[in-house]
Amino acid sequence: MHLSQIWQYPVKSMIGVTADTAALAPIGLVGDRTWALRDLETGGIANTRQTPGIMRLAATHADGGHVAIITPDGRTILSSDAAANDALTAALGRRVALESLRPADDLDFYRRQGDAPEDFMGYLREIFARDEDEPLPDFTKFGPYVAEFESPPGSFYDCFPLMIMSTSALRSMQEALPESIVDVRRFRPSLVIDTGDAEGHPEFAWAGQRFTLGSAVVEVVNDCPRCASITKEINEDVPQDRAILRHVVRDLGQAVGVYCNVVQPGIVSLGDQLTPIPA
Repeated sequence: MHLSQIWQYPVKSMIGVTADTAALAPIGLVGDRTWALRDLETGGIANTRQTPGIMRLAATHADGGHVAIITPDGRTILSSDAAANDALTAALGRRVALESLRPADDLDFYRRQGDAPEDFMGYLREIFARDEDEPLPDFTKFGPYVAEFESPPGSFYDCFPLMIMSTSALRSMQEALPESIVDVRRFRPSLVIDTGDAEGHPEFAWAGQRFTLGSAVVEVVNDCPRCASITKEINEDVPQDRAILRHVVRDLGQAVGVYCNVVQPGIVSLGDQLTPIPA
């Protein structure tokens, strides 16, 4: 098993960029999710449920720690531009503001906003795009921060620093859904591991194990429950598709890929072997 793709997402929920090498820190990939959009109508971090157009925007790193955002029509919006928030609001049809990471002790910045909705179960079904006869995910798999915070303080990732998936998983889903476009960008992995001819989703069996990868050590926590974001349109070639989520819920225990922590920081590069550490 070896590392075949490294993905960084300079702005949370936007299309990311690939790299040949990257540094892994306790917070995840260095340079990953350093910016996010704040939804000025709700006060929370913008998400694909309320603003699905976010996934049609692409982000890359720019000078001075800033980011460049490319719209579907090819325009570039720089975070350093005083008019950036107005341009993004116009592009998304919703009032938003770009914000960069703040220190982990700025808890109010990361805290969830507003009161819980009256129909909380209906709210969860909407977020996770579950039909009435489908189960909701096991929320213990999202880690200890999800109830109180939009993301673990000091970060913009959802639950854990890394999400890893395999080439076998991508191939297996495409075989199960021949009419769908199973594009890796739907699933937003940090790292993709080439698992050769292994069938199905071999990463599900890695939960609880530690692996060396380059000079780093990672620990697989549990599988990654999926929500409506994997169904959203990215571009004309990757359209909205609810069939993918139906397959994930029905046949894959609601998950694609696995959440991981970084146990030992280090450098990872394409081609590095993923090697299990004996218990």
